[in-house]
Amino acid sequence: MTKKELVNAIAEKTGLSMKDANNALNSFVDAFGDAMKKGERIQLPGMGTFKVDTRSARVVRNPQTGAKLNVPAKKVVKFKAAPALSEKL
Repeated sequence: MTKKELVNAIAEKTGLSMKDANNALNSFVDAFGDAMKKGERIQLPGMGTFKVDTRSARVVRNPQTGAKLNVPAKKVVKFKAAPALSEKL
C-alpha cells in the first residue's frame, strides 16, 4: 500500500477530505518519528508495539571477495505484532 492509497483509505473511513487525511497522516508520521528518535516505545492496540533497539557492531564477510568488513553499531526499529493483527493474517 502506498501513501496515496493509505490517505484515500483514511479519507473514506473517516469522511475527511483528502487534504485533511494527508495532513493527519503526515502529523502521525512526524510524531512517530519524534518518539522513535527519543527512544520511546509506541504501542498501538490492535496493531502492535514498536521499539528502538541497538544492533551491536559486528564483522561480516563479503560473499564475492571473502573480505572481512566491520559493520558499526546502529539503532534499529523493531516491531512485534499484536495478537489481533496476527489473527487477521
